[in-house]
Amino acid sequence: MYEILMPIDTDADRALRQARAIEDLPGGPDEVAVTVLHSFTENPSGASITQLQSARRVESRLEDAGYEVTLDEQSGEPADAILEAAAEMDADLICIGGRKRSPTGKVLFGSVTQSVLLDADRSVLVCRRDVEA
Repeated sequence: MYEILMPIDTDADRALRQARAIEDLPGGPDEVAVTVLHSFTENPSGASITQLQSARRVESRLEDAGYEVTLDEQSGEPADAILEAAAEMDADLICIGGRKRSPTGKVLFGSVTQSVLLDADRSVLVCRRDVEA
């Protein structure tokens, strides 16, 4: 089984683009398992990944296409949570959604995608922003 880690945020359209990218990979649902991950940086109300519209929509889409889907949630810095989860599950691929950030924004706030790309010890697929879901 080919294991894919799909970290998402609250943007449902971006998550659906990631799901489409997974559907376009070779192998298909019989050979691929997807773990959808959300890292809560601040979660005083105790929210769960199942409460996120982005998670529910992508889980539904992938399951309807026949994929085995697991929802997972972490707490803390997103890039660290993604890399730790990928290592723990021994993911074959990390499928992450890119988003446009200004150079100043990257310097001030960092970039989860950039950190994952630079620090991952496995393949990373970055989904384009302009691909329709």
